[in-house]
Amino acid sequence: MEPNFNKITKAGYDHLKAEIRDLEAARPNKIKILSAARALGDLSENAEYSAAKRDLRHLESRMRFLKKQLQYAKIYTPSNQDTVEVGKTVTFEFMDDHATQTYQIVGTPEVDIEHKKISIASPIGSALLNHHSGDVVTVAAPNLTYKIKIVSIKI
Repeated sequence: MEPNFNKITKAGYDHLKAEIRDLEAARPNKIKILSAARALGDLSENAEYSAAKRDLRHLESRMRFLKKQLQYAKIYTPSNQDTVEVGKTVTFEFMDDHATQTYQIVGTPEVDIEHKKISIASPIGSALLNHHSGDVVTVAAPNLTYKIKIVSIKI
């Protein structure tokens, strides 16, 4: 079964909406800064104008990107089954050195390695998807393959 990369948890969906709201709230101030910089005179040598214009473009680009992700996102609620799917937290053991790791499996817009959230599109996430506790799966990373064993799956 091919994973659907548009799947996202409710928390991830809410996070995207909040970031869009924050950017929309910041936009008027960016426009005001751009107008003030424009009023300084010669635009060809106006560093403040160039920086303000770049900042506004960056903000608008990020907003478009997030809105597009939100447009195609499908909120996914995980089942109570012992199966790895979006929204579940999985503890797994590397078979070579027996080290364990715990990550939440999330949709691509939600990835946050610092908070232990990996995508279903990542090598580990895609290898774990639809497997069960006790299963040993092979992870095909760009430069190597290795095996991991699913220790536990939690909602």
